Amino acid sequence: MKASRITALGLVGAAALWIASGYVLPHDSAESHAAIRAAEGEAKQLFRVAVIDTKLVPHHRKLTISGRTEADKRVTVTARTGGILTELRVKRGSRVEAGDIIAVLSDDARTAQVEQARALVTQRRTELDAKQRLIASGTLPKLDQVNLETQLKTAEATLAAAEAERDRGIVRAPWTGVVNDVSVEVGQAAFSMAGREIAQIVALDPMLAVVEVAERKLAGIKVGGIAEVRLVTGERASGKIRFVAKTASPTTRTYRVEIELPNAEGNIPDGITAEVVVPLLPVLASRVPRSALTFSSTGSLGLRAVDANDTVEFAAVGVIEDEQSFMWVTGLPDRSRVIVQGQDFVREGQTVDAVGIPELTAVAQ
Repeated sequence: MKASRITALGLVGAAALWIASGYVLPHDSAESHAAIRAAEGEAKQLFRVAVIDTKLVPHHRKLTISGRTEADKRVTVTARTGGILTELRVKRGSRVEAGDIIAVLSDDARTAQVEQARALVTQRRTELDAKQRLIASGTLPKLDQVNLETQLKTAEATLAAAEAERDRGIVRAPWTGVVNDVSVEVGQAAFSMAGREIAQIVALDPMLAVVEVAERKLAGIKVGGIAEVRLVTGERASGKIRFVAKTASPTTRTYRVEIELPNAEGNIPDGITAEVVVPLLPVLASRVPRSALTFSSTGSLGLRAVDANDTVEFAAVGVIEDEQSFMWVTGLPDRSRVIVQGQDFVREGQTVDAVGIPELTAVAQ
């Protein structure tokens, strides 16, 4: 029992000495805590971001617009006189040259009227020739010559009218093109329907690519400029801008632009969907990765960059062309150091550890 009491007293004494040491040596404990805090401060480093150097260069912009092809000319050929359709010399898809006969209407005495008018002209001319000698000799008054000349001119006018009426029975192509539709059949009467549609002709050479351009994108599109056209079929063609509307559509507020495309072989059809690429005037811009774009706290689209002191700043930019992975933007100062990774984790005014792409860890240490 004496040994156990001695042991218990020893343990109590050791505990008392350990408690007392905290009060007797408080300076050593404070130094320990300060050392811990200093170590934590040294361990906390600046946030590391990746930056790239950008520069302003003249960028040749391209405006890409969806549109369609359109025949340069389109006309519906009609009958200009009455009669029965006796001949139809074309069908859908037929190619015609200017002046080719498309259809023929029944004669209905038009030729006889021409012959009658021609005979009258011959008679009036003969009478004038015969009486001119008598007038010259004074046998007839000079007033008779005026009357005879008037009668001859009237007969000639009647002949011209009869020939014009005869020619109206033959329907001809006004210009070179392709017959797109035929509206009549042989044997069909058109007595009371002067103006009846015979066929529709479209001119495929040249072909037009037509687009509607928004008013904000109209600047830089000039007549005579070159444009590239990509058809929905995969075909490509190049042509000149021949028309830029000066008046906007009242409903869409867009301007019609026409690009003339050579189409001698007729490979480009009318009315097919097309994508038109129009080069615009060059503008100073910077090329940056698409992923670098971000929004400021106020909702403005832009880029975060760092200055010479590695302090974050924000630059609002405007996008002028999208290249999928990269974008061309304006509003960025020349030779800026743009944050391309980590930009969404920092704010303006914050000092960061800016490194190049090869050195990037993009984590806080």
